[in-house]
Amino acid sequence: MIAIIDYDAGNLKSVEKALTALGEMPVVSRDKEVLLSADKVILPGVGAFGDAMEKLHQYGLVDVIHQVVSKGTPFLGICLGLQLFFDSSEECEGVKGLSLLPGRIVRFPDMQGLKVPHMGWNRLEIKPGARLFKGIDSGAYVYFVHSYYLEADREDHVAASAEYGVRFGASVERGNLFACQFHPEKSSDTGLKIIKNFIELT
Repeated sequence: MIAIIDYDAGNLKSVEKALTALGEMPVVSRDKEVLLSADKVILPGVGAFGDAMEKLHQYGLVDVIHQVVSKGTPFLGICLGLQLFFDSSEECEGVKGLSLLPGRIVRFPDMQGLKVPHMGWNRLEIKPGARLFKGIDSGAYVYFVHSYYLEADREDHVAASAEYGVRFGASVERGNLFACQFHPEKSSDTGLKIIKNFIELT
């Protein structure tokens, strides 16, 4: 069973729909027992870093997420979900993230010709052996909507990168942790393949 964490964070329905299209029967829940018993867990998200962390604390989900991760359950963050994996974000100074991986989230620079938010299709530079991208060629296009991007402390955690004025971490992998800054559920066949790869992780 795949559980999608429900913390009032936006793109739950589109993630649920993508999983259903792939033959899964996902459960949208914030119940501790459901999340801890799931085979895989997804943390989606659209919105502000600070608001999201506030909701996760409000629903008692921060400890639950850490328990899920330490159990070794494959855990996928999407968009804001990726950003929450890290220590902090310039969007909400002083708010501590989940600190599942070391790094910080920073705002795209003010540069001529660079519209913020970064919105639309962009190509990925995929690292060889990245499990989430099995069967996907480097240069594949995916759909982004974000004003802040990842500066990972460890380059070996970055599974794919993209460029938009700056080069940034578009996806991360470490152990049972996986995350995408882009929206796989809105990224056509490539996105569905990424979600399928997550479903098939053992």
